[in-house]
Amino acid sequence: MGDEAAGKPPVVILREETNVTSGTAVQEKLITAARVFADLLRPTYGPRGLDKMLYKTDGTTAVTNDGAKIVAELMVKHPAAKMFVAMAESQENSCGDGVTGTLLLSAELLLEAGRLLTKGLHPLTIVDGYNAACTTALDTVSTLATPSTPESLEEVAITSLTGKGAEGAAPVLSKMIVGALETVEGDTDHITMHKTNIGSLSDSNILHGIVVRRRILLDSLPSLIDDAKVATINGDLGPRKQIRTASIEIEEASQLDAFLEAEDETRDALAETLLASGANVYLCSGSVDKGLLHRLMRAGCFAAGEFDDSELRNASLATGSRIIEHLADITPDDVGLAGRLLTERRAATDQVEDIIRLESCPSSKVVTFEIGGANNLAAEEAIRAIHDALRSTGLAMQPNRLVDGGGATHMACALAIREAAEHEAGRNRLAMEAFARALEVIPSTLAQNAGTDALDRILELRAAHRNGVRDAGINTQGEVSPTGAKEAAQSLESALSAATETCSSMLRIDQVVSARGD
Repeated sequence: MGDEAAGKPPVVILREETNVTSGTAVQEKLITAARVFADLLRPTYGPRGLDKMLYKTDGTTAVTNDGAKIVAELMVKHPAAKMFVAMAESQENSCGDGVTGTLLLSAELLLEAGRLLTKGLHPLTIVDGYNAACTTALDTVSTLATPSTPESLEEVAITSLTGKGAEGAAPVLSKMIVGALETVEGDTDHITMHKTNIGSLSDSNILHGIVVRRRILLDSLPSLIDDAKVATINGDLGPRKQIRTASIEIEEASQLDAFLEAEDETRDALAETLLASGANVYLCSGSVDKGLLHRLMRAGCFAAGEFDDSELRNASLATGSRIIEHLADITPDDVGLAGRLLTERRAATDQVEDIIRLESCPSSKVVTFEIGGANNLAAEEAIRAIHDALRSTGLAMQPNRLVDGGGATHMACALAIREAAEHEAGRNRLAMEAFARALEVIPSTLAQNAGTDALDRILELRAAHRNGVRDAGINTQGEVSPTGAKEAAQSLESALSAATETCSSMLRIDQVVSARGD
């Protein structure tokens, strides 16, 4: 029997180039990916974080310390690293801020798990301990959360802007952010950005209306209309086009003249219908008929076309107009109001430089941030920072829940988890204590980036919280004191949950099968 079996060819299930990694080598791969991400993002974290210059494959560059931007630009190959990228995208989509802190926490959780695995703990035991610790941390955050006030919302905005390119103008921008969110009732989808390429970042302002870049169709169109009455049209601004194909046989010149006169009469009737609505500004998503455009221009009206769906929606929300589908159905009730229409003609370049502005809309539900700054890269980074600040401040405004920043809440959660671990009799408590140590990576990184000794600051911060200083954190000088920094409780809760889930998913992996052989 043995001789017969020895003579048979082996059963091949996998291709020869397939590489199977098992045992401790799997954990080493995961921990290596975690360490690379942590080392890459750690220097960018906090008010003293530095920037990264990203040189892309198309030759363009970007300078940023925004974790979401850095991760999005990386060409990640490692499968475990792709899980970190997915987690970063989830945090960015749900909260708009806190990506770097989430990645640092997740990486530290995996590094702590690696140390426990070398001591002989089962991966699922670590997962159970991490889940219990995460539940304790979430309960602690919920207990520490406080209602927001206009002043505390500005502190949330300043905290989000600190350490980024917009930090220098944070006092100005924070007031703009809170004011804009109050106008749109916390809905950040109704806030748009426009780069003016003029002045500095401190020259930025809020426009209760919209700004769009579109070619102005005629030089003789009015460039300024006060008390503009705006009509928004989803479709072409012109006579309805016939979809049928037909041939018209013309035997005399008079018949051609009659045909052209009929077209002119159609345009005249349409122009009268439009003007009867009282509107003097017409914005449409399609093209503008040149014959109708001249008639509207002679009546002192302005018209522009080729608006995309979001721009047309914003124009409708800003002016209070109703988007109409059929020109013949327009009525005065469909027309909205804007304090002023202003257009700017600029020299032709490879981009559309003509600007159309609807300003001082009395019942605007859309706000536009006009971002100053002559440096295009700096303006782009400022827009990313403002976007993050808008999202985090909006989260703090809607659920009305704030927590202390600067690592204060992370340390409070770590102490609560350590106390809860004392009541655990099994090995789970080792994982809970590891979770508490991982939470301290946030204040530790803040102290390290500020140039102070991280270990000393962590010990001081623990003592401060034990002595009842609940708002003590790491300030911009790297010292332990009440920082005044605030952040949305929902953002921190999302970070804790996402980091725990990602780490738990990785710990459940016991074998890596690579069809590429690497």
